[in-house]
Amino acid sequence: MQSTAFTPCSSSSLSPLKPRRLVANPTYSLPSRFDPIRAFSSSSKRHDPASNNVVFPRRSWPLSSAPNSALSRPWNPLVPESKMERFEVKATAVPESAGEGEEKSSLTKTLQLGLLFGLWYLFNIYFNIYNKQVLKVFPNPVTITAAQFAVGTVLVSFMWTFNLYKKPKVSGAQLAAILPLAVVHTLGNLFTNMSLGKVAVSFTHTIKAMEPFFSVILSAMFLGEMPTLWVVGSIIPIVGGVALASVTEASFNWAGFWSAMASNLTNQSRNVLSKKVMVKKEESMDNITLFSIITIMSFILLAPVTIFMDGVKFTPAYLQSAGLNVKETYTRAFLAAICFHAYQQVSYMILQRVSPVTHSVGNCVKRVVVIVSSIFFFKTHVSPINSLGTGIALAGVFLYSRVKRIKPKPKTV
Repeated sequence: MQSTAFTPCSSSSLSPLKPRRLVANPTYSLPSRFDPIRAFSSSSKRHDPASNNVVFPRRSWPLSSAPNSALSRPWNPLVPESKMERFEVKATAVPESAGEGEEKSSLTKTLQLGLLFGLWYLFNIYFNIYNKQVLKVFPNPVTITAAQFAVGTVLVSFMWTFNLYKKPKVSGAQLAAILPLAVVHTLGNLFTNMSLGKVAVSFTHTIKAMEPFFSVILSAMFLGEMPTLWVVGSIIPIVGGVALASVTEASFNWAGFWSAMASNLTNQSRNVLSKKVMVKKEESMDNITLFSIITIMSFILLAPVTIFMDGVKFTPAYLQSAGLNVKETYTRAFLAAICFHAYQQVSYMILQRVSPVTHSVGNCVKRVVVIVSSIFFFKTHVSPINSLGTGIALAGVFLYSRVKRIKPKPKTV
């Protein structure tokens, strides 16, 4: 049987404009899939006039901007598609330890906060111990308080000079607003030292547990914040416990008692003034900066008063004439001043990290720690009834710190 085959033609018979139509072999089947590469190549033939041949130009398909990319090379039909390099998209699995970073960060913050609370209590304990030792042999609380503010001023200046803490830019209006706070801050620390010089450390801090009582009274008088029944209920055990401890206190005297009460009044007045006059003027000033400025202003306020009342008594010559160990007295006074500034600085650092309620609870625990440690260190005689009164007062302070956050229900019209 005669078969039909492709008939080769000479190159001269090919026209550049009308390509010859090829006759297909019946046994040959066209591909069922449309190949855009072949179609484009066949439609891109051009005629070479020099050799009178049809030339199929080589074309490349730049699909990537990378010069060495496998897709930027010309298509080669002789190389199987499976052997050509390809881009592969792979999904990266999220490591299981992705959440460990947040847990470690939270743990670190917890440890830092615990360390700050420990330093707060430790500095407070040593301040009360060293301060009491100095006041026993040198009963001049005005001079001691001025010396403590002087050491604090040096520490603040040191931090600002060496950029350990940013030095603030304070205007005259801000200083005028801070001045009342500095006055009551000075009086509060002065009265505390006066009480510590007259009575036992444990009794002074038992009386100072009545701070919530003065806070409620002053807030109602000047801020119009009326206490809830829960707050009033928590004040009752505080007052009763302090009264019971005062009646049974072996070192009780009225000078020490009223000095501690005056310290409560002035310290809580400072808090009320902070809310009343510092709301708008000190929005951008943090607590540590405010405390630093108050420390410097307190020293400036108390220094002339000290010279007027006590003169210059804290000199080596005067201490020697009084029969005191100069080196020992200076060392304890200096350590007391360092601890005095440090525990207040750490207290404000804690306040920036926790809520006021948490800080208040921590302050209650701090008072318990100071009372217990001073009793053991100074071997203070405490009767069972006195211990009971102190415990009731401190329990009332803790209860007050908890119920303080309970807000009264709004009145329905």
